[in-house]
Amino acid sequence: MRTAAHFLRLLSTSLLVCAGIAAETTRPNIVFIMLDDQGAMDAGFAGSTYYETPSLDRVAREGMIFRQAYTCGPNCAPTRASLMSGQYGPRTCIYTVDNSDRGSAKDRKLVPIENRKELEGSVVTWAERVQAAGYATASIGKWHLGSNKGTLPTDQGFLLNIAGSEAGHPTSYFAPYNLAYLTDGPKGENLNDRLAEEAVGFIKANANKPFCLYFPQYAVHGPIQSKPDLTARFKDRKPVGEQKDPEYAGLLFGADQAVGRVLATLDELHLTEKTVVVVPSDNGGKQGVTGNAPLRGYKGMLYEGGIRVPLAVRWPGRIAAGSVSEVPVITVDFYPTLLAMTGSTPAKDTVLDGVNIMPLMQGGAKLDREALYWHFPCYLEGGGGGKSGKQSKQGAKPDVFRTRPVGAIRMGNWKLLEFFEDSRVELYDLSVDQSEQHDLAQDQPKRRDELIGKLRQWREQVKAPVPTKLNPEYVGK
Repeated sequence: MRTAAHFLRLLSTSLLVCAGIAAETTRPNIVFIMLDDQGAMDAGFAGSTYYETPSLDRVAREGMIFRQAYTCGPNCAPTRASLMSGQYGPRTCIYTVDNSDRGSAKDRKLVPIENRKELEGSVVTWAERVQAAGYATASIGKWHLGSNKGTLPTDQGFLLNIAGSEAGHPTSYFAPYNLAYLTDGPKGENLNDRLAEEAVGFIKANANKPFCLYFPQYAVHGPIQSKPDLTARFKDRKPVGEQKDPEYAGLLFGADQAVGRVLATLDELHLTEKTVVVVPSDNGGKQGVTGNAPLRGYKGMLYEGGIRVPLAVRWPGRIAAGSVSEVPVITVDFYPTLLAMTGSTPAKDTVLDGVNIMPLMQGGAKLDREALYWHFPCYLEGGGGGKSGKQSKQGAKPDVFRTRPVGAIRMGNWKLLEFFEDSRVELYDLSVDQSEQHDLAQDQPKRRDELIGKLRQWREQVKAPVPTKLNPEYVGK
């Protein structure tokens, strides 16, 4: 005869099993879709009336829009390194794309800090932690953090890697693409379509288990190539400021269609309610390709146009549809947030610079954080239009660099930039001047000095190297 104690043990075991099943079913799938070079205004939900992004708009409509979302870098690689590591650039030493001494030596006053081009294998990514928690993981698309042993997606927590290497862009958006880890399809196949097909295949193969899909698209990075029918869709459309290129609009629409295929697959498999969808960009829009107005600057600059991006997050039942947050968030926040969403934990001794932004998704009005920081001790050629990326006054000679070595801080509504060549600072009140047109550094000395102090204190904390050595090849002006 079974004893009461035996019965209680069975009941207890059953409850634990049920609790485990419940925990498993409440852990959401993750679909993280990052577009490349999509400017802060390059989406319908961000206010564009020229571009069409119905799938991105659906995510925004059914979830939360973050109006003040930032990237950790003004171009591709540093943002991706910060995303994967949860750390600001000085910790990974990835500050820019390729070399830090870009442009002509005669124009560089300082010797820039050397840039690392690969994310070291010793860095424990959030994908590794999510995989350890039982998720099937895949990276499908642009990696841009290395191709050597130990630096590929499959070395950094992803069970599957498609099209991810050190490459920052394809040679063409039509096969042959010449991308590593992607077998070319038939000639003329479109890359947006192909990557969407691969993403859909991964979701279908893992529909009955927790999965995490990292889908960093190559679009809308150059070469700017669109399917002819999509270009034709925008051919006769009236320009809206600098948003005027039908082929770029078609390329963006094609990337949005790829997002739509993923969303449709989640619907088809009844996974929509069980899946978090995150859709940011990696940096601001590129000059000459799109427009970031009213924000100042473009990709490659620490002005708002270079680091502000569109961001929407959908999580049915957990994030109110149609909600909006005005709280500043930044790339490094995704690491702790994804761990919290999936019930994962950071590795021992892992240093994370971001904060979990789930409280904002639940309607919170603030985060426990003092400031956001940027560090770009490099030169980036390309012509910024005026000193250090400032738009030139009529007749003024434009700067040959988009960016000279610079650091920045945003604390509350105040933003300060410190240029390392001459220690010059600029101070802006973003609450009334998001276009960064009114430098208040001389008018607000107390505020200026407070932010300079905070920025320099942060640099000491993260051991951020500042270029000080003069370049002997520099031709002074």
